[in-house]
Amino acid sequence: MKYHHRLLVVATLALANALTAQTPATPAHPAHRGGGPGGPGGGRGSPVIRTLDSNHDHEISAQEIAGAPGVLPTLDLNGDGVVSADELRGGRPAGDAALPPPPAGAMRPAMTDPVMLALDANADGALSAAEVANAAASLRALDANQDGKLTRDEFRPLPPAPPRD
Repeated sequence: MKYHHRLLVVATLALANALTAQTPATPAHPAHRGGGPGGPGGGRGSPVIRTLDSNHDHEISAQEIAGAPGVLPTLDLNGDGVVSADELRGGRPAGDAALPPPPAGAMRPAMTDPVMLALDANADGALSAAEVANAAASLRALDANQDGKLTRDEFRPLPPAPPRD
């Protein structure tokens, strides 16, 4: 009987602890939500936006925009001065033997990420050294309301284009 009382007290204390436990109001590193920037599915999304948003507040501040040329090269995994499409997809750098080349004649998916559309001036799916150097000016062009920062609405992926007949 004494055992049952102790078990009941421990269970009651554990339940009370679980019910009164509080999570922090702001997680240390809030995850980006979404298959695209700002959508559902924590941690995924544009590696460019994750890299630019150094304070993880889901906005690209004026300071983060100004620092873009300094942080974007961290995405260049093989150090060749170009952030390739494979590096942007989180894959191995271009030229890595472990990553098979795309099939001949394969079409690239249409780019719907406004940040990449702004940064990738030649639309080749990669960021050259010149495009990285011009990143701050390219990002400022996305600031629709001219408040000095980019919010989720300003870097949300564009809807896919309707098919052409």
